[in-house]
Amino acid sequence: MTPTGTREMATAFAFAVEDTTYSPSNDEPYMCERQLSYFRTKLMAQLNDIHRDAGATLEQLQEHRIVQADPSDRASAETDWNHELRTRDRQRKLIAKIEAALHRIDDGEYGYCEITGDPIGLPRLEARPVATMTVEAQQAHERFERLSRQR
Repeated sequence: MTPTGTREMATAFAFAVEDTTYSPSNDEPYMCERQLSYFRTKLMAQLNDIHRDAGATLEQLQEHRIVQADPSDRASAETDWNHELRTRDRQRKLIAKIEAALHRIDDGEYGYCEITGDPIGLPRLEARPVATMTVEAQQAHERFERLSRQR
């Protein structure tokens, strides 16, 4: 299944959590079907937003060529476009993370740390649904990366 496909996106939205006020709770089993459905819907909505924004950027790039006579105005416009394109590049990378999270939901691995196997935790997943590690494992990973770069 390709999460970015139109039909798959419509199917995922149709499978959305019925109660729009639902919020995952520690009072229910961790990563129960309702929580998985909630996070799938959240990830699909984020993916949809990114695609919508990318489409708008593409339209702007096609319609508004930079034709400023004044070098300062042209430089400012190019800086703005450069910033927009860097933002889209970051979002492109986020798309891959969202698709990987959707695959983890399908595989039954979502919500568990890829390093320790421990639950990542609902608060962390609420804040960053694409998280693959617990806070502790992420911190250890970042410390290791910093030490590796210093050598």
